[in-house]
Amino acid sequence: MSVWNPLRLLDLAAIDLLRDETSVISILEYLPTELFPPLFILAFCGRHSEALKAMVQAWPFVRLPLGGLMQTPHRGTLQAVLDGIDVLVAQQDRPRRCKLRILDLRNTGQYFWRMWSGSNYYVHSRSMMASVAEDSSRTKQPLALLEVFVELHLKESNLDEFLIYLIRWVEQRKGSIRLCCKKLRIITMATENIKEVLSRVQLDCIQEVQVNCTWHLSTLAVFAPLLGQMGNVQRLLLSHIHVSALEGQEQQHVVQITSQFLRLHHLRDLYMESPSFLEGCLDQMLSCLKTPLDNLSITNCPFTESDVTHLSQCPNISQLKGLYLSGVTLTSFSPELLQVLLEKVTATLQDLDLDLCGIMDPQLEAILPALSRCSQLRTFSMCGNLLSMAVMEKLLRHTSGLLSLSQELYPAPRESYSPQGDFHPERLLQLQAGLLKILRDLGRPRTIWISSSPCPYCGENTFYHPEPVVYSYNTLPSWYSA
Repeated sequence: MSVWNPLRLLDLAAIDLLRDETSVISILEYLPTELFPPLFILAFCGRHSEALKAMVQAWPFVRLPLGGLMQTPHRGTLQAVLDGIDVLVAQQDRPRRCKLRILDLRNTGQYFWRMWSGSNYYVHSRSMMASVAEDSSRTKQPLALLEVFVELHLKESNLDEFLIYLIRWVEQRKGSIRLCCKKLRIITMATENIKEVLSRVQLDCIQEVQVNCTWHLSTLAVFAPLLGQMGNVQRLLLSHIHVSALEGQEQQHVVQITSQFLRLHHLRDLYMESPSFLEGCLDQMLSCLKTPLDNLSITNCPFTESDVTHLSQCPNISQLKGLYLSGVTLTSFSPELLQVLLEKVTATLQDLDLDLCGIMDPQLEAILPALSRCSQLRTFSMCGNLLSMAVMEKLLRHTSGLLSLSQELYPAPRESYSPQGDFHPERLLQLQAGLLKILRDLGRPRTIWISSSPCPYCGENTFYHPEPVVYSYNTLPSWYSA
């Protein structure tokens, strides 16, 4: 007998049961817990509103991951679930079986439905189950309090109809329902609309914030106090915040923004793309960090010598696992400063990105001793820098002992270019043979990627794809001749 037959029989029985929703409602008190999810799936897909309403009131799990069943929100079925919650929160005493504390409308929970239904048939999303770490603390909340989790992607000038409806529903039930989200992403939306939405959300529930829109510094300063209320944020990404030539209060705005970091006691990952406002005042932000960071990314931003000095002295970067400084020019000051920075993170650093940093032979030679001690390093990229073949050989020799290093992306050697900066692929082909010989001499199987993109002269991407140089005990590339 096929292992699927019992489930198919169960589905058929449930479909037959749902033809009379009154029958479903009458048996819920006696229905085994393991039968609730498959019956709920069938009721949801069949839009049996009365059955859904009743099942919510008897739901025997802490979380109802409704979002995992919704490709697009359907007003009728959602309304049935919300009506069931209305009945539930209005009761002085919860029904004996009901443990519901969280209505999850995010695109999560597929593992839950798959586990209980025994089939992937009803699971529409490719996402896997999101973290449910918060569940264990929910039973400590007052019985009348229920949390609704949503995904907030603010990307239109006006809110979508589903979110407007949900916000109004929650607003009318203050004290009984809390609107929560873990991840806030802002792509493009008027500041007033953002403030309006966030005024309805429990800001201390937010753990990740992404601002992927072009804001003036003054706009970020307006948003900053809201960020400061998100005390449990662990991951923060700010991109393309630029300073208008007409802004006369730049320093005041920087203080308004960086001072909010004092309130982010759980921040672990900080990503800032093109934060030109930090030039010359990076220390203001670093001094406001309250916890050690796991990852720090500051890209496409000019640094002063003072900025690099303060970065290397910051106590909260000493445990970094990832350091990403792509597009940060590191050649206008002493190369020893970068060495000091790397020395600070040798014990923990796993990922290092120094693409397009203007690094030349003296800067790289200065950091090689520290780099060779980064024993946890897994990925290292420094494309778009102008390095000679001789210094690249030193680089390969210094990193040969880093056994965890599995992804290496290096620029085409300087000898691949003409004095005018024109790239010559045939020269690179010859140099690759030399690089392979170095790898053979070092005696450890290894793959490095050599790229002429981005161009170290102009910074633009080229049409040439990265080429691997592979040394193994058994194989050699077809272009190599001893």
